[in-house]
Amino acid sequence: MRIRYIAITSFIILLIATLNHALIINKTDNPVLTLNDLPGYLQKGSKIYSAPVVSGPATILPWEYDADFQKAMQENKATIQLANYCTVLKDPLPGEETNVHIAARILKGKVVKPGQIFSQNASVGPYNAYRGFQQGPVYIGFQLKSTVGGGVCKIASTLYNVAILANLPIVERYNHSMPVPYVPLGQDATVCYGVKDLKFLNNTPYPILIWAQGIDNRLYIGFYGQTKPPEVEWHHETLKEVKTWNVYRKNYDLKEGSQNVIAAGMDGAIVRSWITIKDPKSGITVTKKLGKDYYNPMPAVVELGMKRY
Repeated sequence: MRIRYIAITSFIILLIATLNHALIINKTDNPVLTLNDLPGYLQKGSKIYSAPVVSGPATILPWEYDADFQKAMQENKATIQLANYCTVLKDPLPGEETNVHIAARILKGKVVKPGQIFSQNASVGPYNAYRGFQQGPVYIGFQLKSTVGGGVCKIASTLYNVAILANLPIVERYNHSMPVPYVPLGQDATVCYGVKDLKFLNNTPYPILIWAQGIDNRLYIGFYGQTKPPEVEWHHETLKEVKTWNVYRKNYDLKEGSQNVIAAGMDGAIVRSWITIKDPKSGITVTKKLGKDYYNPMPAVVELGMKRY
């Protein structure tokens, strides 16, 4: 990766050659740059961090210079980032973003000891109103419903991606019954307290520190330890596609003959997933099969404008 330093008056800007990420190292009270000058990042106070447009690993995480994070790293000697993932929530539904942020705050700072199995439900749940969770979206059959705690599957999906990229063994994981719009098919995970969980094993000889933060429609999660993992890359093959369909509802408040899409549908699929794991020292690459995931189509919900009699 090529790194360039550019001095602009009292700024020292570190630009990373992805063009999507930038970090202000030194900042005065009279900045000469605005957010429009450097695309692909966001600013919170004096901090600038990666703002991916689509879900994936982030170059710069929002907590890198946070005092609590630095303290936790030193206490657990977890100074090496194992992996991270940023999930971008596209058009969050009511309660969804709030529930993700609450779960992220609970998850932040959790430590997984060597040989310990991490459980999302045990660490973050139960997802009830007493703990602040609101009504949010869930999949039930072929329908999108609402329940308290709905939306915490974004935590599970993000954790799953970080665990895979950190090359940690997955103990328990379930894909959604229908496709989700925020991660690729084969990279999602769903949870239901007491029924379905997301679990992984810390098979390293050192503690793993988990840090998480929700900012607007983005969820960031990172793992930290003492050993650098190998290079891990996702691969998918769509074995079959199943076309979606429309579910129509009458709406007498709409203009006659007009249509209003309430929920866009998504095609179902059967997807085979695997990862390649490359040892940076030996250069040897091995393949690990992750199996097949089956997704039902999610029907589109369309309102039809009807004539009043």
